[in-house]
Amino acid sequence: MYAVQYIAIAVVLVLMVYVLGRYGRREFEWGDFLFWEAILIGLLVVSIFPVQIANEIRKLLGLGRGLDALFVIGIGLAYILVFRIYLTVDKTEREITELTRKIAIELEEINRRLEEMEKRH
Repeated sequence: MYAVQYIAIAVVLVLMVYVLGRYGRREFEWGDFLFWEAILIGLLVVSIFPVQIANEIRKLLGLGRGLDALFVIGIGLAYILVFRIYLTVDKTEREITELTRKIAIELEEINRRLEEMEKRH
């Protein structure tokens, strides 16, 4: 094994422990925990067997070199992560918009009641 493989394995193991810790502190939901642990296990396997995996992916995708296959898979995973982030941000924006509307309606109701109370006195 090359030194870079040892570094990659160490980094992935540290990240796995970090994700586990965040899940233990209830900062991650079960689905998020499984998603990230699966990604990290995949990276760990690729770190241990990079040449064999790259060659298998190369054969499967019909590419010329194993490194090209790893880049294609990496780019695909990056797109999946970006899409997942987009969905989360979009959902959060919708929730913020809904909450803002509810607060504005309630604030308007409070202001109307205060004006009615001031008119009575």
